[in-house]
Amino acid sequence: MNRVLVTGAEGFIGKNLRLALGREAGTEIIGVDLGTAAAVLERGLDEAEAVIHLAGVNRPEKENEFEDGNVGSLAAVLAGLERRGRRPLVVLSSSIQALLDNPYGRSKKRAEDALLDFHRRTGAAVRIFRLPGVFGKWCRPNYNSVVATFCHNIARDLPISISDPDREIDLVHVDDVVAAFLAALKAGPGPGGASFLSVTPVFRVSLGALAGKIQAFRAVRETLAQPALDDPFDRRLFGTYVSYLPEEEFDYDLAVREDERGALAELLKLGGHGQIFVSRTRPGVTRGNHYHDSKVEKFVVLEGEAVIRFRRLTTGEIIEYPVCGREMRVVDIPPGWTHSIENVGTAEMIVLFWASEIFDPARPDTFAAKVRNEKA
Repeated sequence: MNRVLVTGAEGFIGKNLRLALGREAGTEIIGVDLGTAAAVLERGLDEAEAVIHLAGVNRPEKENEFEDGNVGSLAAVLAGLERRGRRPLVVLSSSIQALLDNPYGRSKKRAEDALLDFHRRTGAAVRIFRLPGVFGKWCRPNYNSVVATFCHNIARDLPISISDPDREIDLVHVDDVVAAFLAALKAGPGPGGASFLSVTPVFRVSLGALAGKIQAFRAVRETLAQPALDDPFDRRLFGTYVSYLPEEEFDYDLAVREDERGALAELLKLGGHGQIFVSRTRPGVTRGNHYHDSKVEKFVVLEGEAVIRFRRLTTGEIIEYPVCGREMRVVDIPPGWTHSIENVGTAEMIVLFWASEIFDPARPDTFAAKVRNEKA
Protein backbone atom coordinates (compact mmCIF):
# COMPACT_ATOMS: atom_id res chain seq x y z
CA MET A 1 0.00 0.00 0.00
CA ASN A 2 1.40 3.39 -1.05
CA ARG A 3 0.51 6.13 1.40
CA VAL A 4 0.50 9.73 0.25
CA LEU A 5 0.16 12.63 2.67
CA VAL A 6 -1.64 15.54 0.98
CA THR A 7 -1.73 18.87 2.79
CA GLY A 8 -4.29 21.43 1.65
CA ALA A 9 -6.42 18.43 0.75
CA GLU A 10 -9.68 20.39 0.73
CA GLY A 11 -8.41 23.11 -1.60
CA PHE A 12 -8.93 23.43 -5.33
CA ILE A 13 -5.91 21.39 -6.42
CA GLY A 14 -6.24 19.12 -3.39
CA LYS A 15 -9.75 18.00 -4.30
CA ASN A 16 -8.75 17.22 -7.87
CA LEU A 17 -5.58 15.45 -6.76
CA ARG A 18 -7.42 13.29 -4.23
CA LEU A 19 -9.93 12.30 -6.88
CA ALA A 20 -7.13 11.13 -9.18
CA LEU A 21 -5.15 9.43 -6.42
CA GLY A 22 -8.31 7.55 -5.46
CA ARG A 23 -8.22 5.89 -8.87
CA GLU A 24 -4.69 4.60 -8.30
CA ALA A 25 -4.82 0.99 -7.13
CA GLY A 26 -3.10 0.37 -3.83
CA THR A 27 -2.85 4.04 -2.87
CA GLU A 28 -4.04 5.39 0.46
CA ILE A 29 -4.55 9.13 0.78
CA ILE A 30 -3.94 10.82 4.11
CA GLY A 31 -5.56 14.20 3.63
CA VAL A 32 -4.87 17.13 5.93
CA ASP A 33 -6.42 20.58 5.91
CA LEU A 34 -7.52 23.26 8.35
CA GLY A 35 -9.56 21.61 11.05
CA THR A 36 -8.10 18.15 10.51
CA ALA A 37 -7.31 16.33 13.75
CA ALA A 38 -3.63 16.54 14.69
CA ALA A 39 -3.49 12.75 14.90
CA VAL A 40 -4.15 12.49 11.17
CA LEU A 41 -1.13 14.64 10.36
CA GLU A 42 0.97 12.68 12.84
CA ARG A 43 0.01 9.44 11.15
CA GLY A 44 0.88 10.90 7.77
CA LEU A 45 4.29 11.97 8.99
CA ASP A 46 4.83 8.50 10.46
CA GLU A 47 3.72 6.43 7.48
CA ALA A 48 3.63 8.34 4.18
CA GLU A 49 6.02 7.33 1.43
CA ALA A 50 5.40 10.67 -0.28
CA VAL A 51 4.19 14.11 0.78
CA ILE A 52 2.46 16.54 -1.56
CA HIS A 53 2.35 19.94 0.09
CA LEU A 54 -0.46 22.07 -1.32
CA ALA A 55 -1.33 24.02 1.81
CA GLY A 56 -0.82 27.76 1.61
CA VAL A 57 -2.46 31.15 1.42
CA ASN A 58 -2.59 33.73 -1.33
CA ARG A 59 -5.11 36.30 -0.12
CA PRO A 60 -4.76 36.68 3.63
CA GLU A 61 -6.21 39.60 5.53
CA LYS A 62 -2.79 40.57 6.90
CA GLU A 63 0.55 40.50 5.13
CA ASN A 64 2.29 38.52 7.87
CA GLU A 65 -0.12 35.65 7.24
CA PHE A 66 1.78 34.91 4.03
CA GLU A 67 4.71 33.78 6.15
CA ASP A 68 2.63 31.56 8.42
CA GLY A 69 0.53 30.07 5.66
CA ASN A 70 3.19 29.46 3.04
CA VAL A 71 6.40 29.01 4.99
CA GLY A 72 5.20 27.98 8.44
CA SER A 73 2.87 25.24 7.23
CA LEU A 74 5.64 23.58 5.22
CA ALA A 75 8.23 24.08 7.98
CA ALA A 76 5.98 22.23 10.42
CA VAL A 77 5.71 19.25 8.07
CA LEU A 78 9.46 19.17 7.42
CA ALA A 79 10.27 19.46 11.10
CA GLY A 80 7.94 16.57 11.88
CA LEU A 81 9.63 14.39 9.28
CA GLU A 82 13.09 15.32 10.50
CA ARG A 83 12.24 14.51 14.11
CA ARG A 84 11.22 11.06 12.97
CA GLY A 85 14.30 10.61 10.83
CA ARG A 86 12.08 10.05 7.80
CA ARG A 87 12.92 11.03 4.23
CA PRO A 88 9.89 10.54 1.99
CA LEU A 89 9.66 12.20 -1.40
CA VAL A 90 8.32 15.74 -0.88
CA VAL A 91 6.50 17.53 -3.69
CA LEU A 92 5.83 21.24 -3.24
CA SER A 93 3.23 23.28 -5.09
CA SER A 94 4.89 26.67 -5.52
CA SER A 95 4.19 29.59 -7.84
CA ILE A 96 5.87 31.49 -10.66
CA GLN A 97 5.46 34.47 -8.36
CA ALA A 98 8.34 33.08 -6.33
CA LEU A 99 10.44 35.01 -8.83
CA LEU A 100 8.69 38.30 -8.03
CA ASP A 101 9.32 40.79 -5.25
CA ASN A 102 5.92 40.92 -3.61
CA PRO A 103 4.72 39.55 -0.24
CA TYR A 104 3.16 36.44 -1.75
CA GLY A 105 6.09 35.75 -4.06
CA ARG A 106 8.65 36.22 -1.30
CA SER A 107 6.80 33.80 0.95
CA LYS A 108 6.66 31.16 -1.80
CA LYS A 109 10.39 31.59 -2.43
CA ARG A 110 11.14 31.15 1.28
CA ALA A 111 9.06 27.97 1.27
CA GLU A 112 11.12 26.68 -1.65
CA ASP A 113 14.33 27.55 0.19
CA ALA A 114 13.09 25.73 3.30
CA LEU A 115 12.45 22.60 1.26
CA LEU A 116 15.87 22.82 -0.42
CA ASP A 117 17.50 23.17 3.03
CA PHE A 118 15.61 20.06 4.17
CA HIS A 119 17.02 18.21 1.16
CA ARG A 120 20.57 19.34 1.93
CA ARG A 121 20.27 18.33 5.58
CA THR A 122 18.56 14.98 5.10
CA GLY A 123 19.22 13.88 1.53
CA ALA A 124 15.49 13.51 0.93
CA ALA A 125 14.31 13.82 -2.67
CA VAL A 126 12.29 16.98 -3.26
CA ARG A 127 10.36 18.26 -6.29
CA ILE A 128 9.20 21.86 -6.69
CA PHE A 129 6.51 22.91 -9.17
CA ARG A 130 6.33 26.64 -9.93
CA LEU A 131 2.79 26.96 -11.22
CA PRO A 132 1.20 29.81 -13.16
CA GLY A 133 -2.53 30.39 -12.75
CA VAL A 134 -4.41 27.11 -12.46
CA PHE A 135 -7.96 26.69 -13.75
CA GLY A 136 -10.52 23.91 -13.81
CA LYS A 137 -13.47 22.52 -11.89
CA TRP A 138 -13.95 23.34 -8.21
CA CYS A 139 -11.83 26.49 -8.10
CA ARG A 140 -13.29 29.18 -5.86
CA PRO A 141 -14.78 32.11 -7.84
CA ASN A 142 -14.49 35.76 -6.89
CA TYR A 143 -11.32 35.03 -4.95
CA ASN A 144 -8.01 34.71 -6.78
CA SER A 145 -8.80 32.97 -10.08
CA VAL A 146 -9.95 35.11 -12.98
CA VAL A 147 -11.08 32.02 -14.89
CA ALA A 148 -13.24 30.81 -12.01
CA THR A 149 -14.70 34.29 -11.54
CA PHE A 150 -15.47 34.79 -15.23
CA CYS A 151 -17.04 31.32 -15.55
CA HIS A 152 -19.12 31.66 -12.39
CA ASN A 153 -20.38 35.16 -13.16
CA ILE A 154 -21.01 34.73 -16.88
CA ALA A 155 -22.91 31.49 -16.24
CA ARG A 156 -25.23 33.51 -13.98
CA ASP A 157 -25.44 36.65 -16.14
CA LEU A 158 -23.52 38.58 -13.49
CA PRO A 159 -21.13 41.39 -14.45
CA ILE A 160 -17.38 40.89 -14.80
CA SER A 161 -14.68 43.52 -14.53
CA ILE A 162 -11.69 43.75 -16.90
CA SER A 163 -9.24 46.56 -16.19
CA ASP A 164 -7.02 45.79 -19.18
CA PRO A 165 -8.47 43.50 -21.90
CA ASP A 166 -5.04 43.22 -23.57
CA ARG A 167 -3.26 41.97 -20.47
CA GLU A 168 -2.00 38.43 -21.06
CA ILE A 169 -1.83 35.71 -18.42
CA ASP A 170 -0.36 32.21 -18.36
CA LEU A 171 -2.58 29.32 -17.31
CA VAL A 172 -2.37 25.58 -16.75
CA HIS A 173 -5.31 23.25 -16.33
CA VAL A 174 -5.75 21.43 -13.04
CA ASP A 175 -5.90 18.04 -14.77
CA ASP A 176 -2.45 18.69 -16.24
CA VAL A 177 -1.19 19.76 -12.81
CA VAL A 178 -2.52 16.57 -11.26
CA ALA A 179 -1.00 14.48 -14.06
CA ALA A 180 2.39 16.08 -13.44
CA PHE A 181 2.15 15.43 -9.70
CA LEU A 182 1.21 11.79 -10.31
CA ALA A 183 4.11 11.40 -12.73
CA ALA A 184 6.47 12.73 -10.06
CA LEU A 185 5.07 10.24 -7.56
CA LYS A 186 5.38 7.33 -9.96
CA ALA A 187 8.94 8.30 -10.86
CA GLY A 188 9.72 8.08 -7.14
CA PRO A 189 12.68 9.56 -5.31
CA GLY A 190 15.22 7.85 -7.55
CA PRO A 191 18.73 8.43 -6.27
CA GLY A 192 17.50 11.51 -4.43
CA GLY A 193 18.14 15.06 -5.45
CA ALA A 194 16.21 18.28 -5.72
CA SER A 195 14.59 19.43 -8.93
CA PHE A 196 12.25 22.06 -10.28
CA LEU A 197 9.55 20.57 -12.48
CA SER A 198 7.02 22.18 -14.79
CA VAL A 199 3.49 21.51 -15.95
CA THR A 200 2.61 21.51 -19.63
CA PRO A 201 0.91 22.74 -21.68
CA VAL A 202 0.96 26.37 -20.60
CA PHE A 203 -1.68 28.54 -22.26
CA ARG A 204 -1.26 32.29 -22.76
CA VAL A 205 -4.43 34.31 -23.27
CA SER A 206 -5.49 37.93 -22.91
CA LEU A 207 -8.20 38.80 -20.42
CA GLY A 208 -10.40 40.14 -23.19
CA ALA A 209 -10.07 36.97 -25.26
CA LEU A 210 -10.68 34.83 -22.18
CA ALA A 211 -13.92 36.64 -21.39
CA GLY A 212 -15.00 36.47 -25.04
CA LYS A 213 -14.53 32.71 -25.19
CA ILE A 214 -16.56 32.15 -22.03
CA GLN A 215 -19.31 34.50 -23.21
CA ALA A 216 -19.49 32.51 -26.45
CA PHE A 217 -19.99 29.34 -24.40
CA ARG A 218 -22.82 31.04 -22.53
CA ALA A 219 -24.48 32.08 -25.80
CA VAL A 220 -24.70 28.50 -27.08
CA ARG A 221 -28.02 27.97 -25.33
CA GLU A 222 -29.58 30.83 -27.27
CA THR A 223 -27.80 30.59 -30.63
CA LEU A 224 -27.02 26.83 -30.63
CA ALA A 225 -23.70 27.88 -32.23
CA GLN A 226 -21.15 25.74 -30.41
CA PRO A 227 -17.65 27.27 -30.70
CA ALA A 228 -15.00 24.98 -32.14
CA LEU A 229 -13.12 22.95 -29.55
CA ASP A 230 -10.18 21.89 -31.69
CA ASP A 231 -7.79 23.94 -29.59
CA PRO A 232 -6.65 22.20 -26.36
CA PHE A 233 -7.16 25.37 -24.33
CA ASP A 234 -10.69 25.87 -25.62
CA ARG A 235 -11.62 22.27 -24.76
CA ARG A 236 -10.32 22.65 -21.22
CA LEU A 237 -11.96 26.05 -20.83
CA PHE A 238 -15.32 24.78 -22.09
CA GLY A 239 -15.29 21.94 -19.56
CA THR A 240 -14.39 24.42 -16.86
CA TYR A 241 -17.22 26.76 -17.83
CA VAL A 242 -19.82 23.98 -17.80
CA SER A 243 -18.66 22.93 -14.32
CA TYR A 244 -19.74 26.36 -13.06
CA LEU A 245 -23.32 26.16 -14.32
CA PRO A 246 -25.87 26.58 -11.53
CA GLU A 247 -27.15 23.17 -10.49
CA GLU A 248 -30.74 24.18 -11.16
CA GLU A 249 -29.82 25.20 -14.72
CA PHE A 250 -28.16 22.09 -16.14
CA ASP A 251 -31.14 21.70 -18.47
CA TYR A 252 -32.60 24.11 -21.00
CA ASP A 253 -35.38 24.14 -23.58
CA LEU A 254 -34.96 23.96 -27.32
CA ALA A 255 -37.01 25.88 -29.85
CA VAL A 256 -39.41 23.31 -31.31
CA ARG A 257 -41.15 23.64 -34.68
CA GLU A 258 -44.36 21.63 -34.93
CA ASP A 259 -46.71 20.85 -37.81
CA GLU A 260 -49.00 18.03 -38.92
CA ARG A 261 -46.00 15.72 -39.39
CA GLY A 262 -44.69 16.04 -35.83
CA ALA A 263 -41.94 18.19 -34.31
CA LEU A 264 -38.34 19.16 -35.05
CA ALA A 265 -35.69 20.90 -32.95
CA GLU A 266 -32.11 21.95 -33.62
CA LEU A 267 -29.62 20.83 -30.97
CA LEU A 268 -26.28 22.35 -31.95
CA LYS A 269 -24.66 24.27 -34.78
CA LEU A 270 -21.07 23.18 -34.96
CA GLY A 271 -19.50 25.71 -37.30
CA GLY A 272 -17.23 23.85 -39.70
CA HIS A 273 -18.56 20.56 -38.35
CA GLY A 274 -22.20 21.01 -39.38
CA GLN A 275 -25.25 20.82 -37.16
CA ILE A 276 -27.34 18.31 -35.20
CA PHE A 277 -31.11 18.21 -34.93
CA VAL A 278 -33.82 15.78 -33.83
CA SER A 279 -37.36 15.09 -34.99
CA ARG A 280 -40.51 13.34 -33.83
CA THR A 281 -42.68 12.00 -36.64
CA ARG A 282 -46.21 10.60 -36.46
CA PRO A 283 -47.08 7.14 -37.85
CA GLY A 284 -47.59 7.08 -41.61
CA VAL A 285 -45.84 10.42 -42.16
CA THR A 286 -42.97 10.90 -44.60
CA ARG A 287 -40.30 13.58 -44.21
CA GLY A 288 -37.77 14.76 -46.73
CA ASN A 289 -38.35 14.35 -50.47
CA HIS A 290 -35.49 16.64 -51.30
CA TYR A 291 -31.86 16.42 -52.37
CA HIS A 292 -28.59 18.27 -51.84
CA ASP A 293 -25.88 19.24 -54.30
CA SER A 294 -23.01 18.97 -51.82
CA LYS A 295 -24.43 18.71 -48.30
CA VAL A 296 -24.13 15.33 -46.56
CA GLU A 297 -26.48 14.08 -43.85
CA LYS A 298 -26.59 11.17 -41.44
CA PHE A 299 -29.85 9.69 -40.10
CA VAL A 300 -30.13 7.60 -36.92
CA VAL A 301 -33.54 6.27 -35.93
CA LEU A 302 -33.57 6.24 -32.13
CA GLU A 303 -37.13 5.02 -31.64
CA GLY A 304 -39.70 3.52 -33.97
CA GLU A 305 -39.57 1.92 -37.41
CA ALA A 306 -38.82 3.63 -40.70
CA VAL A 307 -37.95 3.16 -44.34
CA ILE A 308 -35.36 5.52 -45.79
CA ARG A 309 -35.72 5.74 -49.56
CA PHE A 310 -33.32 7.13 -52.17
CA ARG A 311 -33.75 7.94 -55.84
CA ARG A 312 -30.67 8.56 -57.95
CA LEU A 313 -31.34 11.77 -59.84
CA THR A 314 -29.43 10.69 -62.94
CA THR A 315 -31.05 7.28 -63.47
CA GLY A 316 -34.25 7.19 -61.43
CA GLU A 317 -33.03 4.10 -59.55
CA ILE A 318 -34.78 3.73 -56.17
CA ILE A 319 -33.31 1.91 -53.19
CA GLU A 320 -34.70 1.39 -49.68
CA TYR A 321 -33.22 0.95 -46.22
CA PRO A 322 -35.52 -0.40 -43.48
CA VAL A 323 -34.29 0.85 -40.08
CA CYS A 324 -35.53 0.77 -36.50
CA GLY A 325 -34.55 2.17 -33.14
CA ARG A 326 -33.51 -1.24 -31.80
CA GLU A 327 -30.61 -1.44 -34.26
CA MET A 328 -29.02 2.02 -33.86
CA ARG A 329 -27.85 2.06 -37.48
CA VAL A 330 -26.52 5.13 -39.24
CA VAL A 331 -27.61 5.82 -42.80
CA ASP A 332 -25.51 8.23 -44.86
CA ILE A 333 -27.34 10.55 -47.21
CA PRO A 334 -25.07 11.31 -50.20
CA PRO A 335 -25.43 14.36 -52.45
CA GLY A 336 -27.25 13.76 -55.70
CA TRP A 337 -29.86 11.38 -54.28
CA THR A 338 -33.30 12.66 -53.42
CA HIS A 339 -34.35 11.01 -50.21
CA SER A 340 -37.17 10.56 -47.73
CA ILE A 341 -37.84 8.85 -44.41
CA GLU A 342 -41.25 7.32 -43.67
CA ASN A 343 -42.56 6.26 -40.28
CA VAL A 344 -43.87 2.76 -41.05
CA GLY A 345 -44.50 1.84 -37.41
CA THR A 346 -47.53 2.29 -35.21
CA ALA A 347 -45.90 4.70 -32.76
CA GLU A 348 -44.06 8.00 -32.94
CA MET A 349 -40.64 7.84 -34.59
CA ILE A 350 -37.65 9.74 -33.17
CA VAL A 351 -34.70 10.46 -35.47
CA LEU A 352 -31.35 12.12 -34.83
CA PHE A 353 -29.87 13.98 -37.81
CA TRP A 354 -26.46 15.39 -38.59
CA ALA A 355 -25.83 17.70 -41.53
CA SER A 356 -22.36 18.61 -42.78
CA GLU A 357 -23.33 22.28 -43.13
CA ILE A 358 -25.29 24.70 -41.01
CA PHE A 359 -28.48 25.60 -42.85
CA ASP A 360 -28.04 28.88 -44.70
CA PRO A 361 -31.30 30.41 -46.03
CA ALA A 362 -29.30 32.31 -48.64
CA ARG A 363 -27.76 29.06 -49.89
CA PRO A 364 -29.93 26.25 -48.57
CA ASP A 365 -28.62 23.46 -50.84
CA THR A 366 -31.97 21.74 -50.31
CA PHE A 367 -34.16 21.19 -53.37
CA ALA A 368 -37.60 19.57 -53.40
CA ALA A 369 -37.87 16.35 -55.41
CA LYS A 370 -40.05 13.35 -54.58
CA VAL A 371 -38.52 9.94 -54.29
CA ARG A 372 -41.75 8.39 -55.54
CA ASN A 373 -45.39 9.40 -55.79
CA GLU A 374 -45.93 10.07 -52.09
CA LYS A 375 -46.85 12.98 -49.89
CA ALA A 376 -43.97 15.36 -49.21
